[in-house]
Amino acid sequence: MTEPDWLAEDFERNRIRLRAVAYRMLGSLAEADDAVQEAWLRASRAGADGIDSIDAWLTTIVVRVCLNVLRARKSRREEFMGVHVPDPVISHPDGVTPEDAALLADAVGLALQVVLETLAPAERVAFVLHDMFDLPFDEIAPTVGRTPAAARQLASRARRRVQGTEVADPDVSGQQEVVEAFFAAAHEGELNGLIAVLDPDVVLRSDEGAASVVTVHGAAAVAGRAVMFGQRRGAIVRPALVNGAAGVVVTVDGRPVSVMGFTVVQSKIVEINVMADPSRLGRLDLTVLG
Repeated sequence: MTEPDWLAEDFERNRIRLRAVAYRMLGSLAEADDAVQEAWLRASRAGADGIDSIDAWLTTIVVRVCLNVLRARKSRREEFMGVHVPDPVISHPDGVTPEDAALLADAVGLALQVVLETLAPAERVAFVLHDMFDLPFDEIAPTVGRTPAAARQLASRARRRVQGTEVADPDVSGQQEVVEAFFAAAHEGELNGLIAVLDPDVVLRSDEGAASVVTVHGAAAVAGRAVMFGQRRGAIVRPALVNGAAGVVVTVDGRPVSVMGFTVVQSKIVEINVMADPSRLGRLDLTVLG
């Protein structure tokens, strides 16, 4: 077998893992796919002669591609208002596919992906590589252009931000029951019913694209918006798993208008993340919902 052949074979063996790395780095499925493809182009041009660990080498390449994307994105988003809601991973409500499971390992829920969006590029790289993929800091340091000690500090700062992220109840069917109760109350205009399933400090975040993010705090305010949504004509709410947790895809006339991911903790909704960016919604593959 020639070097191009075995390199291509090794790359395909690593593709799912590399895509998972890129998704955690970028929070965008399309950009993750682009990063993996760019990594392959770079690897195939460079060749693997003298490389001791192909897996580590490929990971380094895709991480450097992602770091460039993050830095470019940061400069473009200087005037972005609010926290960007990443691309959701949508699965059938009965369970995730093996490839989705790889993307969502380490409990990469939508709420955690939102927090990762707030990190500086180097912090995100150090945290993802060390805390999610167990890479040592002496391997991470050259990628972010820091010493191992400085890379450790980057990951530590990121970890402090991430530690406040709510972890959803492990019982997905229980989560789904709470979400169903939320929409039933919204449809009926029952404010008390809505407030009963909402945490008092619930946060609703809606990313509508074009640098527009709406954030609503508190059960009363979120319930009020839910009642308005419940009166929307023609809206069909389709249950789904969103990043492995209870969620829905909302369509109007067969066209997706939003994806909603819920974080349910102790049977209360503590966070709702809505991706309603038309340009990104148009790229969703809803065939997984049947």
